[in-house]
Amino acid sequence: MTMVALGANAATIKIATIAPDGTAWMKEMRAAAEAVKTKTADRVEIKFYPGGVMGDNATVLRKIKIGQLQGAAFTGGEAAAITPDANVYSQPFQFRSEDEVDKVRAKVDGQLKASFEKAGFVVPGMAGGGFAYLFSVNDIHDKDTLKAAKVWVPQGDHVAEIAFKSAGVTPIPLPIADVYTSLQTGLIDAAASTTAGAIAFQWHTKVRHMLDLPLMYVMGFLAVDKKAFDALSVDDRKTVNDEVAAAFARIEKGARADNAQARTALQGQGVAVTPQNAEQRKAWDAIGEDARKNLTGAGGISPELAAAVNKSLEEARK
Repeated sequence: MTMVALGANAATIKIATIAPDGTAWMKEMRAAAEAVKTKTADRVEIKFYPGGVMGDNATVLRKIKIGQLQGAAFTGGEAAAITPDANVYSQPFQFRSEDEVDKVRAKVDGQLKASFEKAGFVVPGMAGGGFAYLFSVNDIHDKDTLKAAKVWVPQGDHVAEIAFKSAGVTPIPLPIADVYTSLQTGLIDAAASTTAGAIAFQWHTKVRHMLDLPLMYVMGFLAVDKKAFDALSVDDRKTVNDEVAAAFARIEKGARADNAQARTALQGQGVAVTPQNAEQRKAWDAIGEDARKNLTGAGGISPELAAAVNKSLEEARK
């Protein structure tokens, strides 16, 4: 663990993120860092390295292990390298609405954070980025039309791979930075994203259709090495937790507003939204159920946490 001195009993927590500087995410996180510095009387400084400058996921985790970094912002798929439980909210066709997500998270977030702690990380901030939908060049409205598509999945995203394989699709894994060009060249013709993400990455200029069915819920985590976090005083740990959690709550609220606006904008720019009837949804649910079985157990999401989510979801639907 490397802690950079600012003065007596002072520490810098270095955080890597792929979020570009100037984004809403970075603005909120910098505001949280400023609040932490002020409220701890300069004892704790959170320093960010945005835009992926610290390298890919594996490189960032290695740098945390040797103390060059103290933490990072991860998506669920990336955080699965810390604990497979990071994907528990992002399983395919699991949730139908934000309301369901909120009710389940209110009961299960604590258990998920405990899973990170067992793996040596503290999670002061976690936020939902919204539902990912399937965007495509050609109309995809059922399992058969999906099978004919060339579907992208993020490189190393185990959940996305299993989800599409359960539907009979062999997806094409690529780094997210290659998706726009691959849509342009025809290497892929379908990709899943939140509505705001489809616009932010400019994918909406290359696709014409959106399947109106939440594929999976996107989560983001700020994970800090537990040794570095525990080296702070009790009061300073509370300050970091409080300020980062508040920032992530603002980030989540902003993401929901952005996704709603983006959906309207996409339709205004000619992206056709393909609705699904009850029978079609039932077929997708069956695919999701099959995929979720393959994600739980040895080397995957812990059965206890999966059961806790399922129980809370059943209660929410009642």
